Amino acid sequence: MLLYLLQQESSSTELRTECAVVLGSLAMGTENNVKSLLDCHIIPALLQGLLSPDLKFIEACLRCLRTIFISPVTPEDLLYTDATVISHLMALLSRSRYTQEYICQIFSHCCKLQHWHSCGFKSLPQPLLCANGPDHQTILFNHGAVQNIAHLLVSTSYKVRMQALKCFSVLAFENPQVSMTLVNVSVDGELLPQIFVKMLQRDKPIEMQLTSAKCLTSMCRAGAIRTDDSCIVLKTLPCLVRMCSKERLLEERVEGAETLAYLIETDVELQRIASITDHLIVMLADYFKYPSSVSAITDIKRLDHDLKHAHELRQAAFKLYASLGANDEDIRKKIIETENMMDRIVNGLSESSIKVRLAAVRCLHSLSRSVQQLRTSFQDHAVWKPLMKVLQNAPNEILIVASSTLCNLLLEFSPSKEPILESGAIELLCSLTQSENLALRVNGIWALMNMAFQAEQKIKSDILRGLSTEQLFQLLSDSDVNVLMKTLGLLRNLLSTRPHIDHIMSTHGKQIMQAVTLILEGEHNIEVKEQTLCILANIADGTTAKELIMTNDDILQKIKYYMVWGNFSSMFYFDLLPELKVTL
Repeated sequence: MLLYLLQQESSSTELRTECAVVLGSLAMGTENNVKSLLDCHIIPALLQGLLSPDLKFIEACLRCLRTIFISPVTPEDLLYTDATVISHLMALLSRSRYTQEYICQIFSHCCKLQHWHSCGFKSLPQPLLCANGPDHQTILFNHGAVQNIAHLLVSTSYKVRMQALKCFSVLAFENPQVSMTLVNVSVDGELLPQIFVKMLQRDKPIEMQLTSAKCLTSMCRAGAIRTDDSCIVLKTLPCLVRMCSKERLLEERVEGAETLAYLIETDVELQRIASITDHLIVMLADYFKYPSSVSAITDIKRLDHDLKHAHELRQAAFKLYASLGANDEDIRKKIIETENMMDRIVNGLSESSIKVRLAAVRCLHSLSRSVQQLRTSFQDHAVWKPLMKVLQNAPNEILIVASSTLCNLLLEFSPSKEPILESGAIELLCSLTQSENLALRVNGIWALMNMAFQAEQKIKSDILRGLSTEQLFQLLSDSDVNVLMKTLGLLRNLLSTRPHIDHIMSTHGKQIMQAVTLILEGEHNIEVKEQTLCILANIADGTTAKELIMTNDDILQKIKYYMVWGNFSSMFYFDLLPELKVTL
């Protein structure tokens, strides 16, 4: 009845406005309330209401739309089913401070990257936007979002300023086009980055500091602001570190740590600066101490609050530790020496929360880049055991990082290599090479390549048996050059040590020579061809195996051709010519 009255133009504007207000109140209830309203097609009705000339009615419709769109059960794509809606919303921004607040809030909740949907974000069952169509950021950008919203950052209304700021934080995220535009926009003679920096100041509300830090972080990661710019090094980074302190609310500590992890993720110098700012590494250890012991908590509400955020805190801490330790050996050492750190990571690998497990694996992967830690802490805590357990049954996003970590644990100098081999890793890794997921195929073959390096003959034979000739050819025919290069690297490691070369070529020689011919005849880059010729050099080092080359005129002619016309490393010729002892 309310929706019916709302849509009746014969109803008075006052009645229609009251209907929108009541519907908005209903939407503030349970998620089931929102689902029921969506089933009744409330969004098209409210969008139609925005065409009214009456400002109070428009504001009521926008307020109701805002409430519905911030609900997690509402598909964001519903805002984009009609191409005229965004243009009309942009036009309404100038009507009042309420239209500005509500529209910016709607935009910030309905602005998702297209690829986010594949990561579990809700999407419309039959969206108007096609799979290859523009994402939400692009649509809003093309409709003038930056120009229409920028001046709202200096509004006299705090709520309007905040919603405009939040809108920019999602518009700029992983979007170079938006970020490059923002850096050159000025409002009242002041560039947006300068406005964002002012909003970082300690006297500003925490919500504003955090959101402006997110804007500057996104612009920096997109390349619009240099990582050594003072607004990043002296303003944004210290602000985010402050957000990680005990004085902040748990929600703020989570957001601060996750944003800081993203800011420093790919920059070594920022990682070093962050690691020595306000004892950050030690400060993060406190994230694992929630919930506090029950005996120390008399307030049930506080216990419930701590329990609710405990997973988020651990996830954020693992993420930030992973970013901090991505490159620097000294930082990794400090992280591992932090109170019970390795035990916390091991426990994190078996957490019920997928997000915490993923963050723990990422942290482990970051630390596994350390030769010293692979030989000490990783061995002392037998981290390979829980890691192998994770690899048995996990979603792809965890499998990808876990298998990358396993690659490092299988390096020749790692004490974990032998027990991993004994735990049935070959079968697991061979199965990964058959995955439809490219990253898993690469990691599977990469781990086998590391495993085969200076391995015993039995291990090499087990790898070849586990892969099968058919799968080996499949990998050598893979369209991705990384898969191909790692497969060739595996073959090269398998064909090392003279007795091993002769043994493997006696059982698999025909297939391997076919594979080599296949690569040399294919349209491949110089690195692929050179790796293949290095395999031939290894084969030529065998006592009996070299006969497979010497009796193969086709291969000999190809070697001659590449020696004359190829642009390869001279090392290849030094390896191959003495072994063949023949004038080509």
